[in-house]
Amino acid sequence: MTGVPASAAGGGSVAQPQRAASRQAGLWNIANILTMVRLALVPGFVLLMVVDGGHDPAWRSLAWAAFTVAMITDLFDGELARRYDLVTDFGKIADPIADKAIMGAALVCLSVLGDLPWWVTAVIVGREVAVTAMRFWVIRYGVIPASRGGKLKTLAQGVAVGMYILVLTGPLASLRWWVMAAAVLLTVGSAVEYVHQAVVLRRAGSRAARAAAADGTAQRKEGAR
Repeated sequence: MTGVPASAAGGGSVAQPQRAASRQAGLWNIANILTMVRLALVPGFVLLMVVDGGHDPAWRSLAWAAFTVAMITDLFDGELARRYDLVTDFGKIADPIADKAIMGAALVCLSVLGDLPWWVTAVIVGREVAVTAMRFWVIRYGVIPASRGGKLKTLAQGVAVGMYILVLTGPLASLRWWVMAAAVLLTVGSAVEYVHQAVVLRRAGSRAARAAAADGTAQRKEGAR
């Protein structure tokens, strides 16, 4: 991922200060291209999910392939952007949109087709929207890094949704519910973790801002003497 809100480096629970990029990379770099591919896959994925009533195993297998490719690009574009300093303004905006678009499209399609309860879709999509909004809320004070819980959540969601996209029968059909249950628990748990990080970061930023303002006032008074 190449967006600041969604792809800050680090797996710890302590928010890291925002750092300016040392240089502005060009738009047409490999990280952004992977993000564009993920965005382009969304309408094709939706079409594959709903064709012929949405329950044909062959079409659903193709939809799973498109979803898997999209999730793989999500893993690599952020790593490439950080490693080779390819962060761009486009990536900051497009990457989180692409992330939420493919997962949201998959969840909504599964619920529309009756394969997944709507409350599961509401919890996961609601969490993603809320956390993204929260990241922007505190971005003036710093970046909330992707936590270990958040990374596990993304992995669990990808596996669970992928299992629901495929037309599974027998034990695997039962197993996918437990995987989805784990994904929902990680979704809620990581949201709580991010709320805590956001509150800590905002309080620290506010204290630093007040201290800087007080210091500036003291210096002006000293200079006026």
